[in-house]
Amino acid sequence: MAFKFQIHSDIKFNHNQNFLDKADKYKPELNHQVVNGKSIVEVVEEETKLENAGIKKIGDISDLKEIGMTRGDKIIIDFDRHCVGKFSIHIEHQGSPMDAPLAFKLKFAEMPNEFNYRSEDYDGWLSKSWIQEEMIHLDKLPVDLELPRRYSFRYVEISVIDTSPKWKAYFSNPKVVTQSSVNTESIKKLKLQDPELNEIYQTGLNTLRDCMQDVFEDGPKRDRRLWLGDLRLQALANYASFNNTDLVKRCLYLFGGMTTKDGRISANVFTNPSYLPDDTFMYDYSLFFISTLYDLEKHEYDPEILKDLYPVAKRQWEYMQRFIKSNGKVVQDEDYVTFVDWSTEFDKTTSAQAITIYALKQLIELAEMIEDPDKAKFEKQLTQLTEYAKSNLFDADKQLFVSGENKEINIASQVWMVLAHVMDDKTNHEIMTKTVKKLFPIKGIATPYMYHHVDQALFEAGLNDEAINLMKSYWGKMVKLGADTYWEAFEPENPNYSPYGSPIVNSFCHAWSCTPIWLLNKFVAIKKESD
Repeated sequence: MAFKFQIHSDIKFNHNQNFLDKADKYKPELNHQVVNGKSIVEVVEEETKLENAGIKKIGDISDLKEIGMTRGDKIIIDFDRHCVGKFSIHIEHQGSPMDAPLAFKLKFAEMPNEFNYRSEDYDGWLSKSWIQEEMIHLDKLPVDLELPRRYSFRYVEISVIDTSPKWKAYFSNPKVVTQSSVNTESIKKLKLQDPELNEIYQTGLNTLRDCMQDVFEDGPKRDRRLWLGDLRLQALANYASFNNTDLVKRCLYLFGGMTTKDGRISANVFTNPSYLPDDTFMYDYSLFFISTLYDLEKHEYDPEILKDLYPVAKRQWEYMQRFIKSNGKVVQDEDYVTFVDWSTEFDKTTSAQAITIYALKQLIELAEMIEDPDKAKFEKQLTQLTEYAKSNLFDADKQLFVSGENKEINIASQVWMVLAHVMDDKTNHEIMTKTVKKLFPIKGIATPYMYHHVDQALFEAGLNDEAINLMKSYWGKMVKLGADTYWEAFEPENPNYSPYGSPIVNSFCHAWSCTPIWLLNKFVAIKKESD
């Protein structure tokens, strides 16, 4: 499983200042909360946790100020919840006068297993600068140390490199000023009869909260960027919980305000220190601009947003015509990759066909809302795309969709064709029933992003029990392995999987995994109550 960096230095971008100004209008004021360290802990072997790394409490946080530390001493502080924000701590010394600086290292971790890895040993393809560590020298004590950089963590390890033989360092009052555009304490939450589903739901809320910053970030530990595919799922989960539609509008305006000269939308954009589109493009992510706009307008109709951004959505469709043959076949292009999932172990041709149909149906509804005369043209092309899928990609004998020259049968093809509703409801039910029998347990899928679509397809096909069982065996397994928030990548059969070569750079709070929030709201009969 690998990902190829795209470098397109020759691409020119527009900057629509009107759209960017509107994005700024919707920029949220961040909520801050002081969270104090809760206990002193150590990493212990625990078979039920991720990579057998569990946590054992060895002291109260009030004990910290009594622990003198010198060369080689280490201590881990547990904040008892996942936090995104800026860390601070009081430090003083006792003994003789400071005849040498205090040198120490801070290591921030979202999960205990991260302490099993040394940054010096990391040799993956992502920059090791994402590893959450700080090397600090202090010439004078006492001091209230406040780190300027934001971190994403639950645990902090303090490792003293050296003091001198004549004195020891003492740490106290560790805290973090968290930040998010939302507050989980102020919303109505779902109450479910099943306690496991309640826990799955709450963990999803924690994940979404910490990824809702001044945009919907993919993850607060690493990347910290606005990705279109992630945004689509984050927005759905947000509608079902925090209902912060302004943040969705802001993100759509950012994408719409920084298209290429030929109208394409980047797969992601940077927002700090300035607005900047990335030179990465994905076929499905571009089409999901249509989907995200559609979902917003269905949830909260906004004629201004529709008038402004419908032309941007339509332009994505127009650009994709180069990948659609006259007979309705969608062709793949290695320079305009269809993502679907981190995994590259399955053919994505049929998934691309289905996603094209899925997005076009939504574009047609948007066209109807805005009274675009091209709606009839879109409907004609929808017929071509759908008929090609039925005639050429559906194996009537096997009653499953095939993909690629080798007519591969993979789970993503079935799922996306069901979500696109290419076949009737009865056939979709049969497809997903066969999928469960023939393609479960799931192999070769690496992300909660794709698992979301599998689960949604099960629900939409009427296989509610199977959908809930999958949710428990996937998201529920992350919780059992110790997750406070859901992860970027997870293979149940290989829990320590990393697409980057080492879990030390994995994002253990990643918003595309938060979607049990939406799935449970939409498909499970639950009464909403105040918490």
